[in-house]
Amino acid sequence: MKEFVEHFLVVHLGTALPVWASGLISLTNVFLILAIAWALMSFSGRLIRVLDKGWTARHPNPEERKRLETLTRVVRYIASVVVGAVAVMLVLAEIGISIAPILATAGVAGLAVGFGAQSLVKDYFTGFVMLIEDQIRVGDLVEVGGKAGTVEEVTLRYIRLRDLEGAVHFVPNGVIATVTNRSREFSYAMMDLRISYQSDLDQVYQAIREAAEAFARDPDYAARLLKPIEIMGVDQWNDSHQIVRCRFKVRPAEQQAVRRGFLKLLKQHFDAQGIRIPAKES
Repeated sequence: MKEFVEHFLVVHLGTALPVWASGLISLTNVFLILAIAWALMSFSGRLIRVLDKGWTARHPNPEERKRLETLTRVVRYIASVVVGAVAVMLVLAEIGISIAPILATAGVAGLAVGFGAQSLVKDYFTGFVMLIEDQIRVGDLVEVGGKAGTVEEVTLRYIRLRDLEGAVHFVPNGVIATVTNRSREFSYAMMDLRISYQSDLDQVYQAIREAAEAFARDPDYAARLLKPIEIMGVDQWNDSHQIVRCRFKVRPAEQQAVRRGFLKLLKQHFDAQGIRIPAKES
């Protein structure tokens, strides 16, 4: 802009642009660049919100909404970085600081730093792949990098988890080799029951079914169950007891609550029918 005005005055009026006028034009251009950057950020934010509402209306599934929330945060972050970087480069060019040496220096420094920042690059690349493949969403119950908990935040750099004790874990994406997600479509509440060898297995199975029927009528748990209980039978023989395995198919991330609630009720049924639960072997 400033070069265009100077060229116009020299060619058509035969006079050069005063120093104070040149500085005023540069200052005006800087404000204009910042205003355009602010407008672009505002527009991108509104566009993301509109797309978010439209997608949510078309996909009421809670799982899809969680994925959209995660992607929305990442897209908003990327848009902020891109617009901010372009605005800074334009402002530097406008005030007379050439960005070519800066870019060249950044390229050389990038090579030097790159060897020491390989883990950081790996974090971002792995985070991008996990988002594209929809491996993790905010609110999921997962196990990653040796830590387990509920996902509170997913970025290109790390995953933030909160475990049952309330501790927060920041797991860099680059160290994640395997993702164990316990919150997709459905879960299983697995229960391994210790039963003494003196107990009648038919009586045990009947007690489990009766407890499961009563459990399914409980308003606090009925909506969490997807299928009736599945008794898989004797799974192990130990020195002092046998293991009877059973499970409920439940809604995502409800397995722990269902397991605790059912075991409490089952203990009452076992006590009423005299079914012994041996002590755990040391």
